Amino acid sequence: MRKDVRILLVGEPKVGKTSLIMSLVSEEFPEVVPYRVEEITIPADVTPERVPTHIVDYSEAEQTDEQLFQEISKANVICIVYAVNNKTSIEKVTNHWIPLITENTDKDSRVPLILVGNKSDLVEHSSMETILPIMNQYSEIETCVECSAKNLKNISELFYYAQKAVLHPTGPLYCPEKKDMKPLCVKALIRIFKVSDLDNDGILNDNELNFFQRVCFNSPLEPQALEDVKNVVRKNLIDGVQHNGLTLKGFLFLHTLFIQRGRHETTWTVLRRFGYDDDLELNQDYLFPPLKIPPDCTTELNHNAYLFLQSVFDKHDKDRDCALSPDELRDLFDVFPYMPWGPDVNNTVCTNDQGWITYQGYLSQWTLTTYLDVQRCLEYLGYLGYSIIAEQESQTAGITATRAKKIDLQKKQTQRNVFRCNVFGDMSSGKSGFLQAFLGRNLVRQKMIKEEHRSYYAISTTYVYGQEKYLLLHEVFPDFDYLTDADMACDIVCLVYDVSNPYSFEYCAKVFKQYFMDSKTPCMMIAAKSDLPEVKQMYGCSPLEFCRRHKMPPPQSFTCNTAAEPNREIYTKLTTMAMYPHARLRCMCTCNRCTFCLCQNLLNSELLQTVRAKLYAVVLRRHIIQEDLTSSTFWLRASVGATVFAVLGFAVYRLLLKTR
Repeated sequence: MRKDVRILLVGEPKVGKTSLIMSLVSEEFPEVVPYRVEEITIPADVTPERVPTHIVDYSEAEQTDEQLFQEISKANVICIVYAVNNKTSIEKVTNHWIPLITENTDKDSRVPLILVGNKSDLVEHSSMETILPIMNQYSEIETCVECSAKNLKNISELFYYAQKAVLHPTGPLYCPEKKDMKPLCVKALIRIFKVSDLDNDGILNDNELNFFQRVCFNSPLEPQALEDVKNVVRKNLIDGVQHNGLTLKGFLFLHTLFIQRGRHETTWTVLRRFGYDDDLELNQDYLFPPLKIPPDCTTELNHNAYLFLQSVFDKHDKDRDCALSPDELRDLFDVFPYMPWGPDVNNTVCTNDQGWITYQGYLSQWTLTTYLDVQRCLEYLGYLGYSIIAEQESQTAGITATRAKKIDLQKKQTQRNVFRCNVFGDMSSGKSGFLQAFLGRNLVRQKMIKEEHRSYYAISTTYVYGQEKYLLLHEVFPDFDYLTDADMACDIVCLVYDVSNPYSFEYCAKVFKQYFMDSKTPCMMIAAKSDLPEVKQMYGCSPLEFCRRHKMPPPQSFTCNTAAEPNREIYTKLTTMAMYPHARLRCMCTCNRCTFCLCQNLLNSELLQTVRAKLYAVVLRRHIIQEDLTSSTFWLRASVGATVFAVLGFAVYRLLLKTR
C-alpha cells in the first residue's frame, strides 16, 4: 500500500479546478479565486485512509506544457474537471485530455482517471448520460463524480474517490468488458482460500470464516451476519455453499460482488493482509522480513514453527499414513508459485517403502532448509501463510538464532538441536553410502537411486541421552587443494576410507593434517565397506595408529551392505561428539572387552534394570508419614543405603578394570 497519494487536477480554463481545492480546504466557496493555488498537503490523520494526500492544481495561464507533462508523470491519480453547463469542456475530455495523459504515461502502469463534473448547481439535469459512454470506452476511468464547489456538494467525496482509486484500484482486480475478476486476482484469492481452509476440506466452515474475518478485519462476524452472507451466495450460486460452508466458487463470487458494488477496498484489505502488493504479487517485505543472524550462530525452527508445520502436514495427509504421496505433496505446495522440493529431497530425508516423504522426513527437510538457507525458509513459510495462521508479526517469529559456538565451547554445554557433520573421503570411498545408510537405506535400495536425483545432504534425528537431535550429514566433494570455509564449518568431521582400497586412507590423513589437526572440531575416522576383505593401507602408519597419535577415537567399522537397515549406532556417536566436543570420549568401540564397553553392558543389563525397577516400586509404594521424615532413624537408614550402593558400584568398576 502506498505511503502517500498525489492528486492532479486538470481541465479547461474556468471549469473550477482551483475553486474545488479551495472549497475543500476552507469548507466554503472562495469569493476571490486565483489562477492557480500552490500544492496542498492534507495530513494523514484527517484523511479516511490515513495516508498523506498531496493535491496539485494546473493552470494553463501560469504553467507551460513541459511543467504539465512533469506533473502528469508524478501523479498517482488525475482528476479531469469539466463544467456540466459547458459542452465544449466535456468534449475536450475525450479529444484532448485523455489522449494527452495517455501519451505522457507509461503504457504498463496507466494512471487512474476520475471525471469530475463541476458547477452542478447551475443546471437541473445530470451529465451522466453523456459521460457513461466515455467511461465504457476508457478502462482507466475509475468513476465520475458530479459536484459543486459553490454549494460544497460532493467535494469531500471527490477527493475520497481519488484517494481510493490509488489505494484500492479497480484495474488490477476487475475487467469491465468481461464483467469478471482478472486472472491474477483470481489466482491470489485461490491461494488465500486454501491457506484459510485449515482442515483442507474445500469448504470454509463457520470457525474458519470467523478466523478469516478476525485476521483481515480485526473482528469476527455475528452469527446472523454470517448467515446473511451465505444466503446471498446461495441465491446467486448453486454450489457456492455446501455443508453450510463457503466453497471456493462462493468465496470468489463474494469478492466479485464486492468489486461490482464499488467495495473493492474489502478485497484489497484481504489481499494486502495476505502479503500482496498493488500488482498482485507477494510483497518482498512480506516474503523476506528482516532477520539478523550474528556470526558463528546457526538458525533453527522453534517449537511454534514446528507445530505450524505439523498442522500443515496433517492437513494434507488425507489417508493418514504419516507420509505424503506425490499428489498430497503437490496439493501442499499448490499455494507456492513453483514446486520448491525436487526429486533429490526424497534422497535427503527419510521415506517409506513407496519412496514417499514421511512425517519425520518432512520436518527434517524444513530443518535442513532453515539451517542452510534461512531466507528461503522465510519465503516458504510466507507462501504457507505462517504469520497469518499463527497470528505473528512475520515469519521471523518462527526462527531461533542459536548461541555462538565459541560460547557453547566455553560453557561446555549447548542448547542447539541441529548439528552438522561434513563427510570427507576419496572417490568411491563410500561417502554416499554412508549418507544414505543414515536414512535407513541398505546397498540394495541405494542402487535404485538415479544419478540425477542424488543428494549431497542427508538429515534425520538421533537420540543422545534421551534428547532428540537432528544430525545433518554433508558430503564434501573430494578436492583436496581447494576447501571452502563452508566445507570446514561444521560441528564434527567424518573421514571415510575404503578398507578394501590400499590408497583410500591417505586422502583422509592428508585432509586431517592440512585442515583439522589444529582445530577444535572433533573428528572421527570411518572404516567403510567393512564387509569386504581389509587390506593394508599404503600409508606411513595404520589407521588405528594414526588415530592414537592424534588422540582420535579408533576407526569405526561400517557397512551398508546389510539385509536389513544399516546400524545407526555410529550416527548417535557422531551426534554425541558434536554435542560435547570438549568431552574427549576415550572409547567409541563396541568390542565388548574394554572397560568402557563392560561398564556400559553392566548398566544396560537386564539384572540391573530389574533391580532398579524394584527399588523404584518399593520407594513409590512406601508410605512415608510426616513423623518418618523428621525421624533421625529414617535419614540414617537412607544414608547407609546410599553409601552401600556407592561402595558396591565402585567395587564392580575396580574389578572390571583389574580384569582388563
